[in-house]
Amino acid sequence: MWRSTTIIGLIHRGQAAMAGDGQVSYDDTVLKSTAVKIRRMYNDNILSGFAGTAADALALFELLEKRVDEFNGNLPKAAVELAKEWRTDKMLQKLEALIAVTDKKNIFLISGTGDVVEPDDSIVAIGSGGNYALAAARGIIAANPKLSAEKVATMALEIAADICVFTNKNITVDVLK
Repeated sequence: MWRSTTIIGLIHRGQAAMAGDGQVSYDDTVLKSTAVKIRRMYNDNILSGFAGTAADALALFELLEKRVDEFNGNLPKAAVELAKEWRTDKMLQKLEALIAVTDKKNIFLISGTGDVVEPDDSIVAIGSGGNYALAAARGIIAANPKLSAEKVATMALEIAADICVFTNKNITVDVLK
């Protein structure tokens, strides 16, 4: 079974940050440790990251970019329309990936089952180590709310990498200020 990158995204202290580890695994074998699965879109105003198979996620990134352009950067509308299309199109239903996407105001988890989740605490995490990264980010913010979004995302992934064998510490972080 393919296992791919852990991604965490959050909006904190007026910034949106997204971080991903670099690991790609098949069963219990690490195939790559330096994958980059975070992208900017819509004139560098939106960050997106994925967990799952690379080809599926890249296809979904293209669809999301089209939707974002179609709706002039309206991320909530683009996210809902992508989820609807993903859920109802017979070919897209077979894609195995999750997407995390954020601008400085909104953050969503989008799935092929039609889910568009906007978390109450503006933190989203996906992938093999996602739950560990999510718990870590919540704890880090509670303990030190003055940290930057970038620092919280990095620290959360480092903690996840210490727990999850499918997450490593080759972390890529991008920030919208």
